[in-house]
Amino acid sequence: MKIIKTPIPDLLVIEPNVFNDQRGYFFESYNQERYFNNEMNMLFVQDNESKSGKDVLRGLHFQKPPFAQGKLVRVIQGKVLDVAVDIRKGSPTYGHYHAVELDSVSKKMFYIPEGFAHGFLTLEDDTIFSYKCTNYYNKESEGSILWSDETIGVKWDVENPILSDKDKEGPLLKDFQSPFNF
Repeated sequence: MKIIKTPIPDLLVIEPNVFNDQRGYFFESYNQERYFNNEMNMLFVQDNESKSGKDVLRGLHFQKPPFAQGKLVRVIQGKVLDVAVDIRKGSPTYGHYHAVELDSVSKKMFYIPEGFAHGFLTLEDDTIFSYKCTNYYNKESEGSILWSDETIGVKWDVENPILSDKDKEGPLLKDFQSPFNF
């Protein structure tokens, strides 16, 4: 397993060791001991999965404390552009984002800790997206930032994404009161 630091501290890309042969492939998608040995001491309590058609955009979402969640995300089938935005007050990278392409071929994963808004755009039909969470979902703790906020400037490269009603109405970063401190 290779752990790659991103320009935003605490966001990590994980490249697992994938073993391919004539039968197919095998890899460990998660091994707690291996993560702990690499100083990634998060405990996961919930797994989520979604399936989406091409050009579906989900995000930018987060859970407010005390139900804040870290997420380890990956693609089981298809391909996504995965985005994390730093929303930690006082962070030198507040409002900055990091994007990574995740797909079912490379098996790359992305770790997004608490204090980040997260979203993804599906780049292929029938994309299956999976994520492990460090806390349980709580509806009253849902939060979001508008996916198209120009001050963040995510380069989604899609003209008409398919959005939920909730995702069409998120606040702009300038109007947002972050519940997270750096």
